[in-house]
Amino acid sequence: MTAFACILLLAASTSVDLVDEVYHIPAAQWKYVEINLRQQPAIVSAAFDVPGKAGQVRLALMTRADLEHFRNDLAHGVLALTPVGSSGHFNFQVREPADYVLVLDNRADTAHEAAVHLRVALDFGQPTGPVVTQISPRRQLTVILLSFAFFFGVVTYSARKLLRHARK
Repeated sequence: MTAFACILLLAASTSVDLVDEVYHIPAAQWKYVEINLRQQPAIVSAAFDVPGKAGQVRLALMTRADLEHFRNDLAHGVLALTPVGSSGHFNFQVREPADYVLVLDNRADTAHEAAVHLRVALDFGQPTGPVVTQISPRRQLTVILLSFAFFFGVVTYSARKLLRHARK
């Protein structure tokens, strides 16, 4: 019985499908979907698709406060953004627990209503630490050369001091 329980725990998914719906957005309008992440950070995976040729939309992830600025045509921040098109996706690691929104923006197309199939998933199982990246080869070489120069400078300085004291 305990082996069965262990298998169930290992098979438990840390990913949650939040949205899988079709939204109808009138021409030159936008709609939003709320994502409440007040307790635990997660990776937000969002993808959209506009079937057919009609409709060019953009998907943006922003905080609830930025949505209020967006609504009032004020300067606002965006955490993740897709280019205007008939499909797009992004994965964004949300680090701070807060209220977020996904904005489906159809203001680029002033002539057509867009039927947008939106899929959103949250993954709570990914590590929430900093994303580790690697510096460019040119910077790597610079760091190595500066480290060697500093090391040999310290060795040379120490050797000169030791030799002076050894001669006395």
